[in-house]
Amino acid sequence: MKSFVVVANRLPVDASPGGLVTALEPVARNAGGAWVGWGGTPDEAAEPFDHDGVHIRPVELSAQDVDRYYEGQSNSTIWPLFHDGVEPAVHHREWRVAYEAVNRRFAEAAADVAAEGATVWVHDYQLLLVPGLLRAARPDLRIGFFLHIPFPPVELFMQLPRRTEFVRGLLGADLVGFQQPLAAQNFLRLTAQLLGLHPEGEHVEYEGRTVTARAFPISIDAAEIDALATDPEVLAEAERLRKDLGGDRRLLLLGVDRLDYTKGIDQRIEAYGELLADGTISNDEAVLVQVATPSRMRVAQYQQLRERVEREVGRINGEYGDVGRVPLHYLFQSRTRAELVALYLAADIMLVTPLRDGMNLVAKEYVAARRDHGGALVLSEFTGAAAELTDAFLVNPYDVDDVKRGISAAIAAAPDDLAARMRRMRERVLEHDVARWAREFLDALT
Repeated sequence: MKSFVVVANRLPVDASPGGLVTALEPVARNAGGAWVGWGGTPDEAAEPFDHDGVHIRPVELSAQDVDRYYEGQSNSTIWPLFHDGVEPAVHHREWRVAYEAVNRRFAEAAADVAAEGATVWVHDYQLLLVPGLLRAARPDLRIGFFLHIPFPPVELFMQLPRRTEFVRGLLGADLVGFQQPLAAQNFLRLTAQLLGLHPEGEHVEYEGRTVTARAFPISIDAAEIDALATDPEVLAEAERLRKDLGGDRRLLLLGVDRLDYTKGIDQRIEAYGELLADGTISNDEAVLVQVATPSRMRVAQYQQLRERVEREVGRINGEYGDVGRVPLHYLFQSRTRAELVALYLAADIMLVTPLRDGMNLVAKEYVAARRDHGGALVLSEFTGAAAELTDAFLVNPYDVDDVKRGISAAIAAAPDDLAARMRRMRERVLEHDVARWAREFLDALT
C-alpha cells in the first residue's frame, strides 16, 4: 500500500521516456510510491513489479480495448473534439462502453494499491472518468487530475455524448489542473451548465467537497536539455547536420512534430512553398527540415495526413529543387533526445505552428537548447507556450499569409534583437521547469 500513486495511460518503463515520466518518476521514487498504467502491449498479462524504486501496477488491455478505448474513444473522439474540432470527432457507442470499462479497471487498480489517505495523481484525456470512479470506491483519498491537452469551449464540449458523466468524473478530484486559465474557466462553466453548480472563482462545491480548477502550465526537464547542448558529441552532430542539410545555405529552418493533424504541418509547408514561389527565399539560401514522428498510423485521419504532407513535399522539391539540392528535407521517423538537441542547435529558425496545442514542449526544448542565445522561434498563438514565450514571433497558423509574415520577420530580425528575445525566453523556461510544475501541483493538492 503506497501513500503516493500516479495513474497514467502508460507505465514509466519506456526506453525513451517522455516529459510526464521525467517529471513524475522522481516524485514517485522519493515517496516510495506506485505507478498504475498499461505496459503498451495488448493482451499481455503482467504481475506487479518494482522498477527503479517505484512499485509498478500494470493494467491489462486487450487488443479490442486498444482499438475501442485508446484508438477509438480517446484518440478519435476526445482528442479531436478537445483540439477545437480541427478534424471531426467520431462517435461510437461501443467505444464509450469500452472507455468506461477501462477507466473502471484503472480506478480499481489505483484503489488496490493506495494506502489510507494516500495522494493519487491521475493524468490526461484517456482517464477522464477515473477520479469519479476512484472517489466512489475510496473517499479517503486525496485525488488530483491533470489534463495535458486543451479543454474545449462549452459549445464544443456539449457535443460529447454522455457529457455529464465526464464532468462528474473530473469532479471526483480535489484539484483539476489545466494548461491554461481559460481551460479551467471552461470546465467550471460546464459544472454550472450541466449540473447546476455555483462555481466561485476557481472553486466549486460538489457533494460536500470543494473542487479546485486551476492552470498549471507544464514544462520540460530544462537541465537535461541544457546539459545535452554542451555535450561534445551533440555539438559535433549539430555541426555535421548543418553541413549535410544546409551546405553553404544561409538559413536552416526546422519543424519537429508528431505527425498529427493538430500540428499545422500542412499549413507550414504550404507557407514555405509560397515563400519559395514568390522569391522571398530561394533554394540557394534556405532549407526546411521537417521531422514528422510516426503517430497513431492505424487511425484513418493520420494516414490521410501523411499522404497529403508527402504529396506536398514532393511537389515543392520537384518545382524548386535542383539535382542533389532540395529546399525541403522530410523525415518520417523518430529521433532521440540528443539527436533533437543537435537539430535545435543547427537550426536558425524553429517553426512551431500547431492549430491547437495544450502546451507544446518542442518550443520550450528549442529555447532551452540555445545557450548561445542564437536562433528564432516562430510560434502559433494557439499553443499554451505562447502565453509564456511572448518574445517568439507569434502567428495565426490558420492564416498562411501570417505564417509567411512570421517567418519573414524572423529572417529579417537583427541579431541583437534575436539574442535579446532568446535570452528572455530561456530565462523563463529554465526557471519554470517540469520539476517546479510537479511541485506546484502537488503543493496545491496536498
